[in-house]
Amino acid sequence: MSFTAKDILQREVAPALGCTEPVAIALGAAAAASLLPGREVDSLEIWVDPNIYKNGIAVLIPGTGGLCGLDLAAALGALGGDPARKMEVLESIDQGTVARAQELIQRGAVKVNLLSQRGLHIKTVLRSGRDTAESEITHSHDHIVSLRRNGREVKDSPLLADRDEGSTDREQLENWLRNQSLGCFLDLLDDLDSEDFEFLEQSVTFNLRLAEYGLKHGPGLGVGKTLDRLVRQRLIKKDMMLAARMLTSAAADARMAGVKLPAMSSAGSGNHGLTAVLPIWAVKDYVESDPREVLRAIALSHILTSYVKTHTGRLSAVCGCSVAAGAGVAAGVAYLLGGDLSHLAGAMKNLIQDLAGVVCDGAKAGCAMKLATAAGSAVQAALFALQGVNVQPTDGIIDTTMEQTAHNLGTLSTQGMMETDRIILQILMDKVSS
Repeated sequence: MSFTAKDILQREVAPALGCTEPVAIALGAAAAASLLPGREVDSLEIWVDPNIYKNGIAVLIPGTGGLCGLDLAAALGALGGDPARKMEVLESIDQGTVARAQELIQRGAVKVNLLSQRGLHIKTVLRSGRDTAESEITHSHDHIVSLRRNGREVKDSPLLADRDEGSTDREQLENWLRNQSLGCFLDLLDDLDSEDFEFLEQSVTFNLRLAEYGLKHGPGLGVGKTLDRLVRQRLIKKDMMLAARMLTSAAADARMAGVKLPAMSSAGSGNHGLTAVLPIWAVKDYVESDPREVLRAIALSHILTSYVKTHTGRLSAVCGCSVAAGAGVAAGVAYLLGGDLSHLAGAMKNLIQDLAGVVCDGAKAGCAMKLATAAGSAVQAALFALQGVNVQPTDGIIDTTMEQTAHNLGTLSTQGMMETDRIILQILMDKVSS
């Protein structure tokens, strides 16, 4: 079986309102609640894997006025989320929903449990009178694999994974992605059609809207707005690397602060989507570029972000915005600047050598700093590769080919950093309990 660029974009790139981990929790709760008459909820209990816990515990939730929490995400989804909107499930909540969710939490009716096993997994159980409703999400954030009402499996719900007409099997797609060459991904760009270009333009529109909000208002840490201020004060100079850092971090500032604007996510992460798109959009203003070539570069960035994620895992101890989306956008920038296959591979390896050690310590306002680093380093990695500066295959985890380098990165992420991930989680849990 083989896949097209359209298959990958349709499966791996989608709008997401808020950080995808609390949103996935809300989606699971909303899906379960849809099985209950009147959606009355007496209590709810969720079980999440360690990485969902890590990435969802401290990030602000859109539409709540600056609140956070896994329990709150679950309660919001159950009481007012629209599961048909998938990763935009919280678009429908209002202040009344927030108040009812807080009341549910305050009376001890929401319980959060931590699963021991790794791998994306969310289980939700709701109780309403004598009725119970359950949902289970695995593998990816909107992949609902099971719904049950009063212990009986619900098989005919349109919310269940892979029931939509024309949908592709995620595991088959990931297996295929993992085993392709960089040249194969480059060839996929030849098949982009008008529908694909329109979708890619939409991904720019979504993510640019967040960046513009961040630059104007400086929410969260205000990293993007601070960089802009430093330029205006002539303390630093704006070049294409700084432009990429400003635009990308400003969008992350807005998203991590819970601004109620959707991001176009990539490989299951809104911040990956910001990193995959916005540096390319910033670079285009410094070079001669055809609009279609800019969109092709963005498509390549999305595809390669998903490719690297098949090696590192959907959620891991390494920062995916740095090593996965960073590597993808480094190749996208190299492509936009006229690079060939060797330049694309060089750009990705340069980026991985630079940022492979960046850990993921959960989603929070500080992610804007990491996205700033990833965006600037990606542009630098591409420029270096185009000038013949390439990390040698004898260096660290870098190997002769990009494909083997991705495999090595995956080994580091999934095996080498398991203890790192455990310690990060323990630190976060200790902070919550203190």
